[in-house]
Amino acid sequence: NMVMSFRVSDLQMLLGFVGRSKSGLKHELVTRALQLVQFDCSPEVFKKIKELYETRYSKRSSEAAQPQPQQHRSAEALSIHTNYDRGSTIPRTTIPTTNIDYPALYGKYLNGLGRLPPKVAKPEVRLVKLPFYTTLDELLKPTELVPQNNEKLQESPCIFALTPRQVELIRNSRELQPGVKSVQVVLRICYTDTSSPQEDQYPPNIAVKVNHSYCSVPGYYPSNKPGVEPKRPCRPINLTHLMYLSAATNRITVTWGNYGKSYSVGLYLVRQMTSAELLQRLKTIGIKHPELCKALVKEKLRLDPDSEIATTGVRVSLICPLVKMRLSVPCRAETCAHLQCFDAVFYLQMNEKKPTWMCPVCDKPAPYDQLIIDGLLSKILTECEDADEIEYLVDGSWCPIRAEKERSCSPQCPILVLGSSDVNGLLPTPNTNGENGKATADVVDLTLDSSSSEEEEEEDEEEDDDDEGPQPKRRCSYEKGLVSAC
Repeated sequence: NMVMSFRVSDLQMLLGFVGRSKSGLKHELVTRALQLVQFDCSPEVFKKIKELYETRYSKRSSEAAQPQPQQHRSAEALSIHTNYDRGSTIPRTTIPTTNIDYPALYGKYLNGLGRLPPKVAKPEVRLVKLPFYTTLDELLKPTELVPQNNEKLQESPCIFALTPRQVELIRNSRELQPGVKSVQVVLRICYTDTSSPQEDQYPPNIAVKVNHSYCSVPGYYPSNKPGVEPKRPCRPINLTHLMYLSAATNRITVTWGNYGKSYSVGLYLVRQMTSAELLQRLKTIGIKHPELCKALVKEKLRLDPDSEIATTGVRVSLICPLVKMRLSVPCRAETCAHLQCFDAVFYLQMNEKKPTWMCPVCDKPAPYDQLIIDGLLSKILTECEDADEIEYLVDGSWCPIRAEKERSCSPQCPILVLGSSDVNGLLPTPNTNGENGKATADVVDLTLDSSSSEEEEEEDEEEDDDDEGPQPKRRCSYEKGLVSAC
């Protein structure tokens, strides 16, 4: 009530006292001063407000030559009353000693969600940092959604105005896509839990109205598993396209279901990043030197004297487990215990669409601020273009798996070549003319069984034919066996 009765000069003195900006129109100064009272109302600030108020009305009384006794009250007398009638008026010439609710008074101008901070400081609700959003300003600290009655469907209003600087930031920002600016005013909702930073979580039956239009809220993702309920991706809600980008005030109404759980909401001015920008930032600050990666490999393969099994090497695939393509930017989280990497390009693109930040190798959390680019594997990818897998050795060196297989490869039927052979190296070339009396090259198949039944039958035929005279030349048995083996 005191602040709402101040003139521009009083507001400037109050804001200057706490080091806040004193520039702007009166409604901007009022909004800034009311935020100060709501969130940072220390005894010194209250004393300054009371001093300015009394000075102003003492001057008015002396000018009118009708002095009126001022009624004083302590800070303890300013308490919250839920039954305050917002339609009633309070005389500004005196401060009543009872039944005043100045948070409710300015609540309809600033924030219908607000409550005075208690005298004993409580931990504040904190939201987790989102890699794709860089916070520029905090327009409304996380404030609890308090039900006003016993109805299941509740409404909580909030009214605020953007400063000229914030409006310029939004207008001058680039477009991520038609109609979507990179600098945005977003609404974030989470559980009212001060034990740790909270992830975004929507209450049931949520609806958000900005000025006179409803804002779209992300819907549910259908589940492919039977019996599993669809999940809703909880993320910041962009309100920018429905707001007045001027000095006019904006009214936001959050409709939510009151089913026992407590939620808090906050408003932020953010700059939304793309996966390409995050990749560039990771390449700038997140590359791990090859020597450090080599030392990590040695550490992984170091012999444990208490272990009965000695690890001499570990295989690492050069194929990304996400998209089954060759790695281009190999990365992993520093908290991961494995050496296997995934592709940073596809990992960031997938989390841009549906943020989970889970490692595709070990299925453990892999947040953006813990990602590193493996400098050693990046170097290997440029040097080894004809293999899909490598093996790290104990000394930190590596070798391609495919090349090793080729060295150990041998024919299924080893053949001993005693002389020259034909072009294919499989069958001897017969010398039908018998030129120079030289015999043809002999090839011996060591896999043949000398006691085969075919050879025995041929020997019997030779004995029978000796009495009849010489027989025409026929193919040798080893040729015959070679053909059958091949």
